[in-house]
Amino acid sequence: MNYRNIFRALFFLCIACITTQCNHQDIQPTEKKSEKAAKKRKLRALNVHYPLPQTAAAPRDNPQSIEKVELGRLLFYDPILSGDLDVACATCHHPNNGYAEYRDLSIGVNGSGFGINRTFNSPNTIPFVKRNAHTILNTAFNGLNITNNYDPENAPMFWDNRVKSLEAQAIEPILAFEEMRGTKYDEEEIIIEVISRLKKNKTYATIFKQVFRDEESITRENIGKALAAFERTLVTTNSRFDQFMRGDKDAISLSEKEGFEIFKEVGCGNCHNGAMFSDFKSHVLGVPENLKLSEFDKGIEERYAFRTPSLRNLRFTAPYMHNGIFNTLEEVLEFYEDIADGKERHEEIKASHYDEFVNELQLTSREINPIISFLNCLNDDDFDKKIPESVPSGLPVGGDIGR
Repeated sequence: MNYRNIFRALFFLCIACITTQCNHQDIQPTEKKSEKAAKKRKLRALNVHYPLPQTAAAPRDNPQSIEKVELGRLLFYDPILSGDLDVACATCHHPNNGYAEYRDLSIGVNGSGFGINRTFNSPNTIPFVKRNAHTILNTAFNGLNITNNYDPENAPMFWDNRVKSLEAQAIEPILAFEEMRGTKYDEEEIIIEVISRLKKNKTYATIFKQVFRDEESITRENIGKALAAFERTLVTTNSRFDQFMRGDKDAISLSEKEGFEIFKEVGCGNCHNGAMFSDFKSHVLGVPENLKLSEFDKGIEERYAFRTPSLRNLRFTAPYMHNGIFNTLEEVLEFYEDIADGKERHEEIKASHYDEFVNELQLTSREINPIISFLNCLNDDDFDKKIPESVPSGLPVGGDIGR
């Protein structure tokens, strides 16, 4: 037996194994670094922000006009659109509350009072409105993406993106049982009833004819178009952040600038991006449930997913999240700190089901105050607050809000 040859073969085999292992160990960290760098580039590409456009675009079939806007304003404040003639759009979206209201969940039908002081009348069988009331401010810009483009005909609306366009959105509360419809009518009947009321009202009949110039001018579609035209004027396009992004480097403070950089670095901008600070996509975060609801709100496709809200005008939109469960921005950011650490805050949602971007969050308690400081520069209280002195129906302006 040639032991020398056997020894030589074993020697080269060992060398080959060692070399292969070393090469594998060299490749593995390199691959991981490459994957990490690619993910970082991808997230950086999402993390872009713009000032809002100066004006909102309208769909081709619903051009803006002063007359249409003023008709929409009257409809917005008139309880004639509700089943029991006691709720208007302005009941839960009043300019004195930044076109939102300081409530976790709204009280629509069979309620009285304003904002946080609103209560159900007795007796009552109506539930709370299922989700927190979005502010109407800047909803005209819903859908603005990271390339600063949007399509007003397909703009996503509501916490679950269930309808597209302001025109479609404007009709939904009229159909909703707990918001404006109530117990007297079903969804088909309420629209027929509202149209009938408007046709019988001489003032509305005249204004609709002047605005739309159709033989049948009072229709479901035209009600939505008038309301949407008014809502497109409710924009705040000159916040200090907008001024800063347009070139005024002194428009925001040093602490706000620092907060903006931290906001992006820790991962907030992965979803809160673009001019509206929202990607308008659905995400699973495991937000704690609001115990005022009788059952879990399962959100989009029953995945407990909800749309990213805009961060503009947060001063007017507390409480926060889809169910208004957090009263302050500190509570919101502490929640994000928790889920970034893998903590579970919803009994039905495991950390393994969280959105992929949650894994990229690097938020700690020391970043919370600088981020809140930055968010303040997204507020802008220069918006249309004009309230009609009366509405054509003769009903209380804004519904039964005691004002």
